Amino acid sequence: MSILRLRCLSHSLLYQSERTLHERFFATVPTSSHLNREALNYDVLIVGGGPAGLSAAIKIKQLCEEKEKDISVCVVEKGGEIGSHILSGNVLETKALDELFADWRSCPDVPIKVPASKDRFYYLASSSSSFRLPAIGPLHNKGNYIVSLSEVCRWLGKRAESLGVEVLSGYSGKEVLYNWNGAVVGVTTGDHGVAKDGSRKETFSLGVELRARATLFAEGCRGSLSESLIKRYNLRESAEHQTYALGLKEVWEVPTSQHKEGTVIHTVGYPTDHGTYGGGFVYHMADNKVALGLVIGLDYKNPTLNTFKEFQRWKLHPVIRQNIEGGTCLQYGARTLNEGGLQSIPKLSFPGGALIGCSAGFLNVPKIKGTHMAMKSGILVGEAVFRALTGEAAAAAAEAETIKRRREVSLVPAPAGSDAVVPSEAWKKGPADLSELEGAVQRSWITEELHSVRNIRPAFSMLGLIPGLLHAFIETYVFRGKAPWTFSHRAPDHERTQPLSECTPISYSDFKPDAKLTLDLPRALYLSGTNHDHDQPSHLTLRDPGVPERVNHAQFGGPESKYCPAGVYEYREEANGRQHLVINAQNCLHCKACDIKDSTQNIKWTTPQGGGGPNYKVM
Repeated sequence: MSILRLRCLSHSLLYQSERTLHERFFATVPTSSHLNREALNYDVLIVGGGPAGLSAAIKIKQLCEEKEKDISVCVVEKGGEIGSHILSGNVLETKALDELFADWRSCPDVPIKVPASKDRFYYLASSSSSFRLPAIGPLHNKGNYIVSLSEVCRWLGKRAESLGVEVLSGYSGKEVLYNWNGAVVGVTTGDHGVAKDGSRKETFSLGVELRARATLFAEGCRGSLSESLIKRYNLRESAEHQTYALGLKEVWEVPTSQHKEGTVIHTVGYPTDHGTYGGGFVYHMADNKVALGLVIGLDYKNPTLNTFKEFQRWKLHPVIRQNIEGGTCLQYGARTLNEGGLQSIPKLSFPGGALIGCSAGFLNVPKIKGTHMAMKSGILVGEAVFRALTGEAAAAAAEAETIKRRREVSLVPAPAGSDAVVPSEAWKKGPADLSELEGAVQRSWITEELHSVRNIRPAFSMLGLIPGLLHAFIETYVFRGKAPWTFSHRAPDHERTQPLSECTPISYSDFKPDAKLTLDLPRALYLSGTNHDHDQPSHLTLRDPGVPERVNHAQFGGPESKYCPAGVYEYREEANGRQHLVINAQNCLHCKACDIKDSTQNIKWTTPQGGGGPNYKVM
């Protein structure tokens, strides 16, 4: 019997006597996967163990200690452990961390040790030439720290558990649970032990219902459950569509002679053309490690652009190669990031829950930073949840006391039944109302910061690289983020891809992996640690299996085989000459690029069986 199932049994016994009143509010609407699942009941459920979700959990528990309240909090994480699915090219701005832990610098185990000491910014004019540019305001990193975000999240996870947060790693949130009033009351975890043909293997175990009064979605960029909530509640009604980029990253161990701890390098230009938004980074970490990566805006037009090969070619530029030459690549990975900024932030709250962190889209694109905003959104929602639950608990307790006193003096008759009709625990009052979160975020420095840079990313899309850089300078130093206009985003990323007939194919004939500076894809995937059970239903499905041949390959040349940084999508020619799309789901890095960039939105990304995916250690 699994640990999770034992927990279900104990919780079931604990709540048996209170079941009738609880089901009044939390009885779930039957769905296609609604079986006789066991359930765990919490006050707060957080889907995703990243910086936003963990900050929310920690803040709630800190307030519980401060105010002597008791709120149960559970974090469910699809990765095998906290941090294993976390990737970020991260120079951490610590303002939110300072709010969460004022004494974090004195913690001996904190993995935040390397202050940024030097900023460099280059325009790469070609494969061999470059010009150094002044680092404009958003690229100044004085006071920030070069970190591995996967390590930081593991540290936050330990702090959360020490405060009493229950962390369930290796369990993916598969489906949102709703009550009969349409409010969110939790999620269902995915079933384990299902074979590729849908049959149950000997190891089969049914997923569990995780129920809560407040369910917070912190899945990261393009979270599958978060996207379903945005559509169900029309949360983008007053916001623009989101825009995205794909970041590919490696971590190297280099010789001491060329390691410059604290150095931060950013680049624009080569290898992408001036119409494609993007840039690179090189961060010198602790212990002779160097993190480097290339970010490519997914609004690019040319369907022949190969993201993995662009990244490998970029590493050969003299500005980049001098940082890693003679070293060893330790890890590879990829992840999409939000680039829509202020214009694309949806409504955050809905009945019974809220979106936080990158699920909502909090990222400062010119700074290339979002962790501090994700953590701040977690802090704000933690405060909102605490007020919602304890405020109602206090009201319920006051109501019970009033009724009791009235009975004592015979002012009112006792209701039929027993005193049990008066709830005393907050969770008995139904899904929490977190609508105050909108105002809290708008009053915070999150909105102030996003407002000041709101026009920079859209301008690059409209103007191109060089005019975009000039505009960024004017926006930063002349208007100081207070321009009397706000630019809108252009078409969604998947609509920006042009037919193959309208583009000049990008040639990669000169790219030959040397196994020294550049990697081939199989080696890169090995270094990502990605792993999925081959005998399970694919978590990548096609809404129409005929579209890849009829549309994607015929009109666009099969772009999914090029934008995917893991070789998941592969076209094979059949005996009759037709092109058949093969999906190698076991390669998936959970980057979500396919869910975003597919021209017809025919690819559907869902969570695989829990624990599958990359295994990032220092990303």
